[in-house]
Amino acid sequence: MALDEDLAAWVRVSLAPGLGGAGLRRLLSAFGDPQHVLCTGRSALARLVGEAAADALALPATAALEAVAAWLENPANRVVTLADAEYPPQLLQTADPPALLYVKGRADLLSRPAVAVVGSRNATAQGIANAEAFARALSDAGLTIVSGLALGVDAAAHRGGLAGAGASVAVLGTGPDIVYPARNRALAHELGARGALVTEFPLGTRPLAGNFPQRNRIISGLSLGCLVVEATVDSGSLITARLAAEQGREVFAIPGSIHSPLARGCHALIRQGAKLVEAANDVLEELHMSAVAPHAVGAGENAPADTVSLRLLDALGDDPCDIGTLAARWGGSTAETAAALTQLELDGRVALLPGGLYQRLHR
Repeated sequence: MALDEDLAAWVRVSLAPGLGGAGLRRLLSAFGDPQHVLCTGRSALARLVGEAAADALALPATAALEAVAAWLENPANRVVTLADAEYPPQLLQTADPPALLYVKGRADLLSRPAVAVVGSRNATAQGIANAEAFARALSDAGLTIVSGLALGVDAAAHRGGLAGAGASVAVLGTGPDIVYPARNRALAHELGARGALVTEFPLGTRPLAGNFPQRNRIISGLSLGCLVVEATVDSGSLITARLAAEQGREVFAIPGSIHSPLARGCHALIRQGAKLVEAANDVLEELHMSAVAPHAVGAGENAPADTVSLRLLDALGDDPCDIGTLAARWGGSTAETAAALTQLELDGRVALLPGGLYQRLHR
């Protein structure tokens, strides 16, 4: 099938190299819509966006238009432009809304109340558990969970969003036909079937490093607020949090151990004014939404524990600790400590971290 003239014009202007969002907005302000832009003489275009962009707008982009038309033959796929009534209103209020969005799945989710949940790709087991639990509770409260399909916190947030009463949206740093990272392929298919995948990048766009900071403004722009679960001080999640603040969104952060590098980014955000949150209801209160009842305690947390396990967990506390130090704290031998930790790990009560450290898990 061929694209209708209006959509074809939107795709062409969105693909013009060197035009950019600011240039396109200047042209739309001057000429009204993409079809009028493409009918305008080169000299008039060049005065607004420069010679190179004006030349790029003259290119037919036949192959790209055919690729989009083929992609749209799948009924789950659609392209939403700035002129469409379905364009997300939250995103439209930002300083640099994309000219168009490629959407796979439920496009209606882009206009529903949402919260971004982001964090480290190399999250701890506790961080993964927190991301999934917070996302599920927020989803149960009626919020769509928005994240970036990365490993770690992002993937956990999507799983939690899909498990709750709401749903989840993944904002991609690639074209809509590419799943990155490949390890999240099954999750991406589930999001396409029950939630949504969205990107501003055209078909075939590879996962270039510069794409991901750019897509972060969409993650925050679709959301009422941004929750950072775990992050180092140089994490890309802090970019999303900064963009959220610039867009007038609420920023939330979960505190952690003073000894964990993955807590330092969250602590920095809290010092800068982010809301410290300990439960999903803390987020809901700031967003003026109804609180939700907590989920029942998981089997791992409620399982009976012997005296050794209880003593060991008390000695471990909430900060990561090595076996030798832990053995000295509770008075057992290193062998006894290692055996007890192995059982607790199998029970989902502790997690082994890099460097041979153990951390207690709360669910």
